[in-house]
Amino acid sequence: MSDALARPAEAGPSSPTARKAWAGPPSPKPNAVVAVLALAGIVVSLMQTLVIPIVPELPKLLDAEASDTAWAVTATLLAASVATPVVGRLGDMFGKRRMLLLSIVLLVSGSVVCGLADSLVPMIIGRALQGLAAAVVPLGISIMRDALPADRLAGSTALMSASLGVGGALGLPAAAFIADNWNWHILFWVSAALGAVAFVLVLLIVPESKVRTGGRFDLVGSLGLSAGLVSLLLAVSKGGDWGWTSGTTLGLGAAAVVILLSWGWWELRSPQPLVDLRTTAKPQVLFTNLASVALGFSMFAMSLVLPQLLQLPEQTGYGLGRSMLTVGLVLAPQGLVMMAMSAVSAGVTKAKGPKVTLMIGALIVAAGYGLNIVLMSEVWHLVLVSCVIGAGVGFTYGALPALIMGAVDPSQTGAANSLNTLMRSLGTSFASALAGVILAQMTTDFGGHALPSENGFKVVMAIGAGAALLAFAVATLIPRGHRPGPETPSDGTPEPTEVGAKA
Repeated sequence: MSDALARPAEAGPSSPTARKAWAGPPSPKPNAVVAVLALAGIVVSLMQTLVIPIVPELPKLLDAEASDTAWAVTATLLAASVATPVVGRLGDMFGKRRMLLLSIVLLVSGSVVCGLADSLVPMIIGRALQGLAAAVVPLGISIMRDALPADRLAGSTALMSASLGVGGALGLPAAAFIADNWNWHILFWVSAALGAVAFVLVLLIVPESKVRTGGRFDLVGSLGLSAGLVSLLLAVSKGGDWGWTSGTTLGLGAAAVVILLSWGWWELRSPQPLVDLRTTAKPQVLFTNLASVALGFSMFAMSLVLPQLLQLPEQTGYGLGRSMLTVGLVLAPQGLVMMAMSAVSAGVTKAKGPKVTLMIGALIVAAGYGLNIVLMSEVWHLVLVSCVIGAGVGFTYGALPALIMGAVDPSQTGAANSLNTLMRSLGTSFASALAGVILAQMTTDFGGHALPSENGFKVVMAIGAGAALLAFAVATLIPRGHRPGPETPSDGTPEPTEVGAKA
């Protein structure tokens, strides 16, 4: 393995020379650090909804088959799943701020490629590059742990975690407005400009962490995990198109099982694994990650149901016949509620601990879906439902990083947070696949066309509520740890309480 992938073990957090060499900007203010990292998270999460308004038009815009243009969405999903755990580990080894900046560069590069694209291949390449930036949020949370005073950590990480939903919710109406009024390429030039702003602000304000693991990068482990995840997600995301019993789908599923089991065997025997499976098996980490899968599933179910209900023709008796711009405006308040609830989530975490916060959030999400089953006939009904579910998500997404960071060594924060983010992404992929099957099977005839039936939507919403209740049940198994307090690094040196001291 190349020596470029190795970092001397002595370059650790206790070395004054290393601290000076790794220092970021001098004495930044905590508020500025939090604001810049949250902005970077929102910019990256915009990629989730950026192309939604133009997906129906992509075959015409790119002169390609609809089945092929779907890869503009799938490529982002696959790239994000591969990049998140790998970049998180690289951040722990070589510097979280450095990998954060690299991720934003990939985002800007992908946006530029898409902004210049007039055919399918460059669009897919650009969207894949955008997906490679997905680790920004877990990296940002990890930087906060290393750079902020302990009393600021709960609220700041809750806000950063919520930025995943905030960017997606606020980006949809903006993207729909741009797509309706200007050339579709403007979508990507705007995202490139926002990424460039985020890059400059991170470069000027965010300090580099002094906490690093050292060691050698697990290239075999990263290739194995990437291959296993790609096989699994291709089977899940494309199974509906290829057929769930087709040779391709079953072959990819079987390959995923074999590859991931082999990867686990390798990681348990590797002296410096990509993912420390022994740490992942700790009850607090294990049950938090399992709850994250259920929560990711539950959150995405809403993203599938509400837009379709809003856009289906009124003549169906349950559709509301609204435009994509209206869909975005209905869902936008959810992002604001998530942001507001991140502060409440932090308060509950400080008072009762993140386990209680997670359980409360899961119950709120379940209640939102229950409300949706009986309130779905008016636009204001769906605004209310999206806000209730958004409030629950704001609670849960604030609690998850607190639970993870309370159970892992500071030197493993990047990898652990990235794995937790990946678990949420797997949940959304499973939700998309299952909801697609249900809505394809439970249909009604409308003018000779099969449309998802009202009962089909209600079944998906009931499953979303069930997934949130499952997350609640899993959360009850998380050991009750100590309340959040000052961090102590792995070398036993007390953490400084000011950002400037840590820089």
